[in-house]
Amino acid sequence: MEEEEYHDMELERYLEMGVITIEGMDESGEIIFAINESAKDLAPELWESHMRYVDESLLKLYESGYMQVEYDENLEATLHISPEGAELAKEMGLMQINFDEPPNN
Repeated sequence: MEEEEYHDMELERYLEMGVITIEGMDESGEIIFAINESAKDLAPELWESHMRYVDESLLKLYESGYMQVEYDENLEATLHISPEGAELAKEMGLMQINFDEPPNN
């Protein structure tokens, strides 16, 4: 079985399980998927892979200067993303495509 065929079968399985949903299409016609929190229990390997990707991507944005982190007195973090960083985050699949302005948290 080819790798692409395997990934297609896994995607279909996750869609049937309900841990991935189709959210729409981007400007180029590519399908946008979302992973919901039920994946924590139903597909832990998918959830762990997703969280690792999110962590690595946020670190790249931070290291590249596109994002700043501010901590409050309770050590809760607020992320401040530049407009350029918001565009990169969209391309990475970290933010919803339809945001008018990047969020501050």
